[in-house]
Amino acid sequence: MENLNEKKGMPLLGDSFPAMTVQTTRGVLDLPSHFKGKWFVLFSHPADFTPVCTTEFIAFQQRYDKFKALNCELIGLSVDQVFAHIKWEEWIKDNMEIDIEFPIIADTGKVAEILGIIHPGKGTNTVRAVFIVDADAKFRIILYYPQELGRNMDEILRVVKAMQISDKNKVAMPANWPNNEILKDRVIIPPATDVKTAKERLKKAEEGEFKCYDWWFCHKELK
Repeated sequence: MENLNEKKGMPLLGDSFPAMTVQTTRGVLDLPSHFKGKWFVLFSHPADFTPVCTTEFIAFQQRYDKFKALNCELIGLSVDQVFAHIKWEEWIKDNMEIDIEFPIIADTGKVAEILGIIHPGKGTNTVRAVFIVDADAKFRIILYYPQELGRNMDEILRVVKAMQISDKNKVAMPANWPNNEILKDRVIIPPATDVKTAKERLKKAEEGEFKCYDWWFCHKELK
């Protein structure tokens, strides 16, 4: 492994993904350049041949086509040798009839250190981290789960889609989008930051361009 960014500590939202060369089950890959022009989800798991992790990998694989439809790739990681990853993939195929098609990083511990995914208070294995990286190789969402809790892959899929829509339309997404209790699948227009814009908002609402509860809370249908 080489070219790892020397920055220590957990990455922050908006940071660039550090350049690194990693050994994976699909060969040696250069990140993030291997996914140039694409979003990707890098997710760590505590260890191969463990039950919760096995259910997670199956769940990710079953949604892999949906991620790819969003121009988003998947890549796993744990501090295990590549041989263990390969044998675990074989076990999943033989016993669960699922082919794992995305790469898994065989980490020596260096990537885990750079990404801050070994939390001493939760043991010596990598926690269940999720790094959602956009097409410009920027960290957009970071999630951490303890070893004992499996992730919700539909939620990860939802937030990738939501962030892409937010970027494209310059809007914000309400809670539980697209099933918000108040707005349903409508999206939020960012609040006005000056008096002129606030007045224009209410005028546009009167004209039916969008709806407002008040000048600071306006929403519209996504077209």
